[in-house]
Amino acid sequence: MDAERLLQLPYWDQLTGGERQLVEQSTRRAVFPKGAAVLHSGDCLGLVQVVRGSLRAYLLSEEGREVTIFRVAPGEACVLSATCVMSQITFETNLVAEEETELLILGSGAFGRLTEENIHIRCFLYEMAAERFSEVLWVMQQILFMGFDRRLALYLAEACRRTGSDSLKLTHEQIARDLGSAREVVTRMLRRFAQEGLVEVRRGSLLVKDPQALEQLGE
Repeated sequence: MDAERLLQLPYWDQLTGGERQLVEQSTRRAVFPKGAAVLHSGDCLGLVQVVRGSLRAYLLSEEGREVTIFRVAPGEACVLSATCVMSQITFETNLVAEEETELLILGSGAFGRLTEENIHIRCFLYEMAAERFSEVLWVMQQILFMGFDRRLALYLAEACRRTGSDSLKLTHEQIARDLGSAREVVTRMLRRFAQEGLVEVRRGSLLVKDPQALEQLGE
């Protein structure tokens, strides 16, 4: 494994010499094309670190409907891909590459050994898990207590912040998938937003005309 890539691991400085050797031997580099499944429900991949690209984590209902629960950006780790190491995690997630994505994957066996032997790694594990659960709870709160207009407004405002652009390459189908809704519902609400001058609906994309107004609507 490339030493430069290993230095990017957020827990590298907390490892002993023997533990660093274990990580070097047990970490592999993997590149996934856009749309590729990285993790299926029930799998235990290990600790995943995004080098470039991004991952989308989602829950899948029995009817096949998806709800996006968080995203993993470059430099971030995902511990929910190592659920076999954490017996406290009982729900299953899926990970998919949103664009061509390069990952560093520390195998679950080595990661489990590190969490047992190194208190710093154990703290890192639970800190990351707590952050992700906070994101999941926020999504559940929106679904349970917010109207769809507020949820869509927050989604579009956050997409503008994440991409740094008011022009979003999003289809109605993608938005429905992320929000766990139906395409028809998304289309109706976007039509309302367009009538109110908040967005301009284009073929395969959206132009957000008033991000601040969307933020206020979401709040």
